[in-house]
Amino acid sequence: MKSSQIYFFILIVFCLGHFSCRDVEPEMSTPPEFITTLIYTLTPVNGGDPVILTYRDLDGDGGDAPIVTSGALAANLRYSGSVRLLDESVLPAIDVTLEIDEEGDDHQFFFSSNITGLSVSYADTDDNGNRFGLLSNLTTNNAGNGTLMVTLIHEPEKFAASVSNGDVTNAGGQIDIAAKFDIVVQ
Repeated sequence: MKSSQIYFFILIVFCLGHFSCRDVEPEMSTPPEFITTLIYTLTPVNGGDPVILTYRDLDGDGGDAPIVTSGALAANLRYSGSVRLLDESVLPAIDVTLEIDEEGDDHQFFFSSNITGLSVSYADTDDNGNRFGLLSNLTTNNAGNGTLMVTLIHEPEKFAASVSNGDVTNAGGQIDIAAKFDIVVQ
């Protein structure tokens, strides 16, 4: 009887040790990126001062209106564009541009404008060779004014009709941020 008590004691110790070491906390996944700010820097290809367009919406959809800094572009000029994305809901602010770049296969920028002669083309691709849009080329024609919309879509249908050409109509997915800028071409 004594040996069976020892085996029973060893079994209890083993079970307690085995089950007490288990991690009962669920694994925490990385929270999704929260983008409050989009900065679109347009640098004249032939030199000159950049035009910096900034869209900042610290409280997200609803609540306070976003703070938008628009700009004036020169007519008949080509600009090199780059997008920077921030989460300014925390201090210090988090630059999420690199994260979006690393997840380029799951994202795409779309550019649209109602200004006659203003066009934006892609200057980069994701890891699969699909158009991405963190880098772009913007070209102006005649003077005019209107709006420029920059939209980042998460998990777009990159092979849907016209999506590779920058048409957001069939992109699907979820909007991470959509920034509207008033633009004057002079």
